[in-house]
Amino acid sequence: MIKGLGGSTIWSSDINNLLPFYRDTVGLKPGVSTPEFVLFGDQTSPALALGTHSEVRGRASDPYRHMVGLITDDIHGDTARLKAAGIEFVEDPNDQGGGFFLATFVDPEGNLIQLYQMGQ
Repeated sequence: MIKGLGGSTIWSSDINNLLPFYRDTVGLKPGVSTPEFVLFGDQTSPALALGTHSEVRGRASDPYRHMVGLITDDIHGDTARLKAAGIEFVEDPNDQGGGFFLATFVDPEGNLIQLYQMGQ
């Protein structure tokens, strides 16, 4: 029986195109790490991973197809911090209804990443 999400992986032609962005700029903490694959967080809960894949070339051709959501407890503060670091936002924090806020930004390869905050 499928029970839910285990994680999400963003593939690149070279993990080094994305790793500094997610680790240093976004602030995610690597758990499992090899030269071609990094899992942020731990293996016991859903997590984001980055990896090098031989079939991936260049920037995302359809960045709206898949979006990774990162949970925050301060969407306005994190958005301001990331904008100050030069990250492009395509959607500023906004209430989607019921106190569920989201914002959307672009990573170095054109993937769209969302910040989620519940019950603000």
